[in-house]
Amino acid sequence: MYNLYKPEQPAGLMDFVRAAKSCIVEITPVELKTRMDANEDLVLIDVREAAEFEHGHIGGAHLVPRGIIEAAADTSYPKHYAPLSGARDRQVVVYCATSGRSAMAAAVLQMMGFKNVLNLAGGYVRWEAEGMPQVHEAEY
Repeated sequence: MYNLYKPEQPAGLMDFVRAAKSCIVEITPVELKTRMDANEDLVLIDVREAAEFEHGHIGGAHLVPRGIIEAAADTSYPKHYAPLSGARDRQVVVYCATSGRSAMAAAVLQMMGFKNVLNLAGGYVRWEAEGMPQVHEAEY
């Protein structure tokens, strides 16, 4: 296993993704769609950037870019995002384009005390490839 604290060589992006994926749980697009259709109590968080979200996203998702996930989730931070920061005891599902950024976000949320965090395996790319429903914002 790669030691992120005392590496023989500098860590790269995929080292961080592998480390995050080793301590989180993933959910497939079909499993997520089933839970959504059953109206399970879950908070869906899209950790991509705003332009990616506007191009297409999963209905009902909250946009919380990866770069601000810690601040948005921290109730002691004045500009926290209540739909996320108030979900510590709820099921939280995170996703990004291919599941790397969201894996790191899921690991961080777990470190912050979120009890039930799931990462969408394959991200939005897989969601789209499997023909799942999407929301597309109007582009002018």
